[in-house]
Amino acid sequence: MSALTQGVRVSDLSSVVDAYLAVWNRTDATARREMVEGVWSEEGRYVDPLVDVRGWAGVDRVVAQAQARFTGMRFVRGEVFEEHHNVARFSWELIPAAGAEAIVVGFDVAVVDDDGRLAAVYGFLDRY
Repeated sequence: MSALTQGVRVSDLSSVVDAYLAVWNRTDATARREMVEGVWSEEGRYVDPLVDVRGWAGVDRVVAQAQARFTGMRFVRGEVFEEHHNVARFSWELIPAAGAEAIVVGFDVAVVDDDGRLAAVYGFLDRY
């Protein structure tokens, strides 16, 4: 378990969500892959209307593709955050680095395993 998730209790889902969004913003490929392996379970699943992948390589590939498509953008957590048991739902926005209006707005549901890693994230695009 990486230092990023070591000791994260399932009840600390807010920190897991922050680490998840940090993965989407990490542009260095080596550092990003290390973060993916720390935040996600090895067979973790990511699903949104455009993709359905499993495992570290799949998640890393999807993030890299999003970064290539939205160069200079960053993901930030939105106002909505709720959690219960090992599940969190939260909103997010994709904004230009300079801080203009969001170009994509979404809503994700994250499921965390007993080790404090993401077992699955189900993404929804509210505005795309």
